[in-house]
Amino acid sequence: METSARSGLVGSIVANRYEVRALLARGGMATVYEALDLRLDRVVALKVMHPHLAADPGFVARFEREAKSAARLSHPHVVGVYDQGEANGLVYLAMEYIPGRTLRDVIDQYGPLTTEQALVLLEPVLEALTAAHAAGLVHRDIKPENVLISHDGRVKVADFGLARAVATSETNATAGVLIGTVAYLSPEQVERGEADERSDIYAAGICLFEMITGSVPHGGDSPLSVAYQHVNADVPAPSQLAAGIGSQADAITLTATRRDPARRYRNTGDFLADIRRARAALPAPTPFIDTPAMNDTLVVGTRDAFDSRDAFDESGYDTRGYDDGYGGHDGYGYDEDDDYEPRRRPVLRAVVALIVAAAVAVAGFAGWWLAAGPGTYSPTPDVVGQTFDEASAMLTAEGLQLQAQSEGYSEQVPAGAIVSTDPAPGEGIAPGGTVQALVSLGPERYPVPDVRGSDPAAATTAIVEAGLASGGRVEAFDDAIPAGQVARTDPPIGDNLPPDTPVDLIVSKGPEPVELEDITGRKEAVATRRLEEAGVQVESTREFSESVADGRVISMKPEGGTVVDAGSTVEIVVSKGPPPVEVPDLIDMRRKAAVTELERVGLKAQIDDGEFTRLNRVFDQSPSPGEMVPRGTTIVLRIV
Repeated sequence: METSARSGLVGSIVANRYEVRALLARGGMATVYEALDLRLDRVVALKVMHPHLAADPGFVARFEREAKSAARLSHPHVVGVYDQGEANGLVYLAMEYIPGRTLRDVIDQYGPLTTEQALVLLEPVLEALTAAHAAGLVHRDIKPENVLISHDGRVKVADFGLARAVATSETNATAGVLIGTVAYLSPEQVERGEADERSDIYAAGICLFEMITGSVPHGGDSPLSVAYQHVNADVPAPSQLAAGIGSQADAITLTATRRDPARRYRNTGDFLADIRRARAALPAPTPFIDTPAMNDTLVVGTRDAFDSRDAFDESGYDTRGYDDGYGGHDGYGYDEDDDYEPRRRPVLRAVVALIVAAAVAVAGFAGWWLAAGPGTYSPTPDVVGQTFDEASAMLTAEGLQLQAQSEGYSEQVPAGAIVSTDPAPGEGIAPGGTVQALVSLGPERYPVPDVRGSDPAAATTAIVEAGLASGGRVEAFDDAIPAGQVARTDPPIGDNLPPDTPVDLIVSKGPEPVELEDITGRKEAVATRRLEEAGVQVESTREFSESVADGRVISMKPEGGTVVDAGSTVEIVVSKGPPPVEVPDLIDMRRKAAVTELERVGLKAQIDDGEFTRLNRVFDQSPSPGEMVPRGTTIVLRIV
């Protein structure tokens, strides 16, 4: 598999669809190829995940979800995701192919850039992030390597969601994949592994710092030392490292890179607004990149922007440069040893001819601009936040059309309302043009699945497949769920949560052990109720007792104070009172002797004298001799 994924794919066809033509790049998590989509007949960048990631089911599930989310994001400054799948053990992603270079290449070749140049490059990055955040997507890995600049000057952001897919993988081999991004990690990502819109703002601020100073603010001998500085040290003002940086650039950079997320820009829209205000107050950027166009304002350079070396980026984009066309010199067409004077007049004539040609071109351009070009455009109305029907009616009244380009989740915009438009509000649009709209699906929420009674491994799989994240595991006593199975979750089952919210499992330890209360001497009914309420079963027997009253508990087994498992059986012995006494035969006994005998055996005497008591003897008794009666019973004696 390793050989196939890394070198054997060139010339092969993946998933019966992608003809692999050339190797573009190898990185920590993927190998990228130039491929032809045979179905749609277009060139794509095919990113094939490394085998150790493809073998991790958790990563594959996360990767699929993140690819689907990224594919829903359609924006001029976002690299499009066309397809994702698995074939013959290969996990792949088909993306828009962007021939050009990365922002890393620009910084390495031209850095440090002027503030004006840096802001021109950062503006489309923030526009892409603003659209992504409105759709509920957080990039998590903004860095110069993920910012692409095409040969025609377009700026695009790549690899939305892939950082999260790798970061949540349980495969040990993924531990080093994101090491290279540590220079751009926000403090909250370092400390808690958490990332939100403000984490992307922090990383974009670090990119701005690097563009205008030529270096990142925190360095060290190891990734750990760099991460420590993110958490414990403020980003310095760029003007402290490089001369010529104004207060506006300092303020923007420091606001974006505050260690406390609450003190950064509230959102990328605020960040973008400050960038545009700063650009309006600055002079036009100095030319430095030779491209026909870049965004709205990136200027055409006078130097060749690319060298002749192969420079492929892991994001999958051809950054191969071109020779400058002048034999490798500085682009002006002569060497220092050339004789300058003989050439002066021809050069002057050429300059005059160029000026005349430029004047004609400007006049023609102005006519085109006003008659048929952008000069005929009007600002796109702002329909963000309106329902689709409301927005459609408003645009129709302006002579425009509205089309739902895609749908995406949004934390701020209600379901059914417009999240963003292309063109954006205020941008130019031709009469009768069509406005593409991103329609909100509302907040992205997933219910916690019912995993009660499942084993923890199966419950974790169900939670991850439901779009949430595996949290911690806690054991607790539970009377209903057997030990070792999931009793409940935290947050509770059925709660609707944002994607990747950790869900803790509460695993049953079985019923809680019971410490027995000493119920000896209590009435039987009371004793039984108290024990059953404590969670044990009761078995009772009855015995005579000289010391314990009838109906009260004589003893219990196990004894009071003993700790037993819930559901155990406790045996109690209940008194039937004293044992019965046999009534003695008292007939013909003298009265005094009869009374004494009754008292000896625990009975009482009641004397019934006749009219005459000459003999003073017992002639009758009740109960009769030999009967068994309770101790203390009264025996009636008739005396004559």
